[in-house]
Amino acid sequence: MERLNPRVRPVWVLLAIVRSGIFGGFVVGGAVAFTRGTDVGIDESLLVWSAVALAVVVLIVRVVIAWLRYSVWRFEVRADSLYIERGVLTRVKTVVPFVRVQHVDSQRGPIERSVGLATVVVYTAGSRSADVAIPGLTPDRAETLREELRQLAIESEGEDAV
Repeated sequence: MERLNPRVRPVWVLLAIVRSGIFGGFVVGGAVAFTRGTDVGIDESLLVWSAVALAVVVLIVRVVIAWLRYSVWRFEVRADSLYIERGVLTRVKTVVPFVRVQHVDSQRGPIERSVGLATVVVYTAGSRSADVAIPGLTPDRAETLREELRQLAIESEGEDAV
């Protein structure tokens, strides 16, 4: 099984921090606005500090999950399918038969470009989870994998799906 490039780990941690900061801003801002806009007879500082504590807990949990996410993310190109394992709290094992592959893209967003990474997206036939992404690849590996998956999908045309 192939692992992702380790440079994806700090990207995921940074995204967790940013998203937790946004969440924390709303929670703490809401608590401050609530204490200034009402007189409910509770200690306003307790409410604000509780909101700050909640934001810090969410931040810690999200960063730990982002850090652990790298250690469980794996994929493998098999003879007839693409196999992916991922998930920290809920393990997800996905098998994408090549006969179901519609097309394959590689993409590089601004954050990925800044750390030299890319993502391969496999679009499949079907309505539920019709695309699968493999993040955290070097651009060369992403292009090689994209071409390999494209070729295997072409070779599988005419076969029956799983």
